[in-house]
Parts: sequence; C-alpha cells; structure tokens
Amino acid sequence: MASDEPNVRIGDVSGSTFAIGSHARAESHHHGVPAQRDEAAEELLKAVRELRADLSGGRVRQSEQTAELDAALADTEEEINRIGAAGAGRLQRLRELLTDAQALTALLASAGTVAGLLGM
Repeated sequence: MASDEPNVRIGDVSGSTFAIGSHARAESHHHGVPAQRDEAAEELLKAVRELRADLSGGRVRQSEQTAELDAALADTEEEINRIGAAGAGRLQRLRELLTDAQALTALLASAGTVAGLLGM
C-alpha cells in the first residue's frame, strides 16, 4: 500500500533556525564560537582592555583625542574577538594614536603596555 503522506527527513540542524507548521515562528539567537587567538593576540587583547578601562575610569581627562583612542581600541577588541587577530591597518592606526598621545603613554602603564606590544 502506497502512502500519500510526504516523507520528511531532517539531518544535522546545528546552527540552523527553522519552524514547522502554518503558524510557526522561528527566532534565532546564535552566538558564534569565539575566534581562535594566538598568545600575542591574547596579550594585546588584555592590554587593550586594560587601557580602555583606564581611559574610562576617571584617571584621564576626557578629550577628543582620548575618545578617538578609545574608539580605535574598541574596534581592535572587536576585531580580535571576531577573527582572532587585529589587522595590520588597525594596528598601524593604534600606533599613530598612541604616538599622538605620548604624554598619555607615559602617564598610564596600560598605554605603555599596548605601545610595547605594538613595537613602539
């Protein structure tokens, strides 16, 4: 006896979102696996986070220069988290901002750490 019922097979659905039925609703909340980072990227990420904390912790008078540095640090942190490393262009931008903020680099140990990791 042949069946008129459709044959449905579902394989591996990890990382997928789907809904079945006439009133079904699918909602996705995927959280990506953190990118693999080498030791140098981990060290830079830690130093970037420390400098961002120092910049926002009331130890430094806020200015356009510190806001620009913090934004570049945030972008660097995001890039390391997303792909596991910071690109050459991003690192060069940080070098430029830290060079422009030499008084800050001398004042905050965390800025000196980031500068050292950037080869300055």
